[in-house]
Amino acid sequence: MSFIDTLLHQFHEHLERQRNQPFLRATMAACAMVASADGDVSFAQRVRVDQILETLDRLKVFDPHEGVNLFNEFTDEILAHSEEGHKLAMQAVIQGTPDAAVGELLIRVCCAVSEINAGPDGNKALADQIEIVTLCSKLGVEPKACGLYVDDPDFPDAG
Repeated sequence: MSFIDTLLHQFHEHLERQRNQPFLRATMAACAMVASADGDVSFAQRVRVDQILETLDRLKVFDPHEGVNLFNEFTDEILAHSEEGHKLAMQAVIQGTPDAAVGELLIRVCCAVSEINAGPDGNKALADQIEIVTLCSKLGVEPKACGLYVDDPDFPDAG
């Protein structure tokens, strides 16, 4: 690879990171909101966040440690100062979610974080579901579009 090719590659990589930085922050903030919904962040949820960072194409351009550090900052703030932490995280979510398609992707990521601690019946924890539905409401995403409440006979308009 020539010097110019190397520079161009680095430049394009830098642009990709800059373009996806708000999405990284939004994803880590949303994951932190869901993971900390029950007052504790499990090791399994942290591992799932790592998996998400390594799997999503839009996040692969980042060093996973950068994402983990953001996740930790958001969870620490939420757990230490619930109201202010949620407000800060929600701002990041809204700023990094420019349209419904990105919002739906973000909700699906949150569901992946939540399902890691699902009960034996496969149901997500109630606190996680409430946090995810709140995010759906703020982002204009229909919960059913992300598989929430679909099979619950007690939920109005289910199935």
